[in-house]
Amino acid sequence: MIQVHPSAVVHKDVQLGQDVTIGPNCVVEGGVSIGSGTVLGANVVIERDVRIGEGNRFYPNCVIGGLPQMLGLSPDEETGGLVIGNHNTIREQVTIHRSFYPGKLTEIGDDNFMMVGAHVGHDCVLEDKIVMTNCVLLSGHCKVEKGAWFSGLAAAHQFVTIGKWCYVAGHTAIVRDVPPFLIVGGGYPMRVRGVNVRGLRRAGFSQQQQQRIYDAYKKLYHHQGGTLLENTKALASEEGLDENVRAMIDAINKSSQHRFGRYLETFRHS
Repeated sequence: MIQVHPSAVVHKDVQLGQDVTIGPNCVVEGGVSIGSGTVLGANVVIERDVRIGEGNRFYPNCVIGGLPQMLGLSPDEETGGLVIGNHNTIREQVTIHRSFYPGKLTEIGDDNFMMVGAHVGHDCVLEDKIVMTNCVLLSGHCKVEKGAWFSGLAAAHQFVTIGKWCYVAGHTAIVRDVPPFLIVGGGYPMRVRGVNVRGLRRAGFSQQQQQRIYDAYKKLYHHQGGTLLENTKALASEEGLDENVRAMIDAINKSSQHRFGRYLETFRHS
């Protein structure tokens, strides 16, 4: 049964699935659809052109689908939308902005956990099983791959890619792409600290897969005398590399195509 608190303001064209709960003082604007079993706590705001899947939980004071934070952007200006998948946990005061571009989307996948005060900027793409600890900030156009874990107060520059099953330490300033499976930390410069063994276990990788990733990490980052790109080229020439090592090589090669190490920035004006 759908439950809408009497104090909530819900636009007449909002589409609600079965067993949706909308709490006190919520505001849900036009062009929104909310899937079955999703719960909105008190004072949640869902702005226009947002599609939300099933089984999500939004805690009090979230603002979802807000206008991108762009100078000179009018509230009435045509923008894009936001799509959120299934079974996400969105804690208090999280903000997620819709796309800046008409017809395009900010995208959030499934089974993600965003803790208090986290922010996802416009046109970001987040895959599945991502954890964003308190006050993690993603600028616009970032891509976060499956299983990435951010510790508190980490912040990402626009257009960066954060690889799958990596770990970003607290207070890290992410100004270039992060290859999959690694631990990164620090301010300027951000540094690779090791392999995210805990993340590999969460991902269900076998001991053999984990060892191959660790061996690749040593060849890439601890080979004496070679630059990272030289080491990457040498590793890529080896036979029998598995898909996970190939993913590391591909990420490094892509990020090298932009002078600041942000592959997605090569598409900034496309």
